[in-house]
Amino acid sequence: MADGPQLNPTVDFLAGTLAGIAGLVGGFPFDTVKVRLQMPELAERYRGSTARAIVTIVQEERVLGLYKGISSPLLTVALMNGLVFASYSSFLRLQLQGADTASSSLTQITLAGIGSGVVSAVVTTPTELIKIRQQQFTGVSTARGVAADIVKAGGLSGLYRGAVSTALRDCGYGAYFAAVRASHICCDTRVVHGYRLHLCRQYEATTRVLAVPGEERAGWPVLVAGGVAGVVGWLVTFPMDVVKTRVQGSGPGAFPSSASPLLGASPVFPGSSLANAPENPYRTTWSTIVHSYRREGLRVFYRGLAPTLIRAVPVNMVTFAVFEAVVNAFG
Repeated sequence: MADGPQLNPTVDFLAGTLAGIAGLVGGFPFDTVKVRLQMPELAERYRGSTARAIVTIVQEERVLGLYKGISSPLLTVALMNGLVFASYSSFLRLQLQGADTASSSLTQITLAGIGSGVVSAVVTTPTELIKIRQQQFTGVSTARGVAADIVKAGGLSGLYRGAVSTALRDCGYGAYFAAVRASHICCDTRVVHGYRLHLCRQYEATTRVLAVPGEERAGWPVLVAGGVAGVVGWLVTFPMDVVKTRVQGSGPGAFPSSASPLLGASPVFPGSSLANAPENPYRTTWSTIVHSYRREGLRVFYRGLAPTLIRAVPVNMVTFAVFEAVVNAFG
């Protein structure tokens, strides 16, 4: 195997950030639908249908309703890019002990991905907490206002509600890395928010997917790698994503003072007076798993999967394509 070209870290960071923004904007409507389908009462309201959810949201909240909560992840794209990129590289080097990254095994790549996922939870937990709270309510609810409500109700630690389930979910990015490596396109990583971008700087001599070191990496191999990695990554992480959504959708500050609930009060809905009480079934990761399983069965852990998979392919394709376009533009 030949070593791939060494890219400028500044260009990598810029490309990753722009790619992350493009992927986030392109796929966010499906993320909003996913979050609402993952909450029990809202799923019943939309009858569990992706199409019905989209139509209803547009009718009641206009197109902007599909983008509710996007400001929080947009503001942290660059931070996520730098944090996860650096942590992944560190975890990989720690295992290789000075050896070339081209010699990294699938297991080492997976472990580095798991480590970077845990580290990323430092940023993703408060970011997604605010996003989810905004996505579940109508009316005007700014990221700053939602964050203020959370801090007022639960202190600064309230911003890290769901940290355990977020970290467990993000451990699944080891599978994302493995999927891309299995596609014979990547072993090194460039990571952006959402839906992290992992690109290879080594070439597989056996498949010759990218035959000449230094030539532009574009076209269908890059797009296919992104699509496949996105689908595999979500299939592995989705059950814990459902748990995370339910944990973060309830608790202190779950009812923004500037918004209105989509449904009336319910013992398990965030707008309920019981949402902040000890008997809230979604108070911890384990209680959420147990309650969700007993109440709705195993299928509940894949509720909202359809819009996620629909989103995964085009979003990851766009993300990879934008990354490569920026890298190639800067030579």
